[in-house]
Amino acid sequence: MCAAPCTATEVVCARCEAGLRARRPTRLAVPGLDLTLAAAPYEGVARELVRALKFDARIALARRAARAIAEALEPSLGEIPRPFDGPRSSCAVVPVPAAPSRLLRRGFDPAEAIASALAAELGLPLQPCLARCDGPRQVGRRRRARLSDPPRVRLVGEAPQRAIVVDDVLTTGATLRVCAHVLRAAGTGAVIGAAFARSL
Repeated sequence: MCAAPCTATEVVCARCEAGLRARRPTRLAVPGLDLTLAAAPYEGVARELVRALKFDARIALARRAARAIAEALEPSLGEIPRPFDGPRSSCAVVPVPAAPSRLLRRGFDPAEAIASALAAELGLPLQPCLARCDGPRQVGRRRRARLSDPPRVRLVGEAPQRAIVVDDVLTTGATLRVCAHVLRAAGTGAVIGAAFARSL
């Protein structure tokens, strides 16, 4: 990401790894979610990781992002009230869906890549049960526009009893809020939102 050489077994170089380890996870209050957190601020090495994943298709970086989320998430799971503290088998990782046009253009979904890696990290099933309609991009929109006209999301598969909804970058929380609303309407009892980076 920083253009320094990596060994054959490294996903990121030692310098970038040190930058990721120095990150500070943040917790946010997003309506409709039991807990929302981001593993790192969207700056420095975290910003470069997202850029390299999304625009250079360095899919292996999704594993490092997922590990950062897992490390930030694990201490908080015990604080969440029922029904989240039930059998792990009733919980699934749900990726925030990409808009069809962007999925077609990019050829992969960064949020789903991170969610898949997080599911493996936590030993939970991946359940991509949401789909998104094409609409205005959230990137570059003012906060008020993001909140008043969030993405349109629908259920396309069975909703889990409990969900960890995963995105790459969190800004206003509008997308996570819509995903949580759709899941709860389908019977999901508890929803956590988790993102790799928080854009301030």
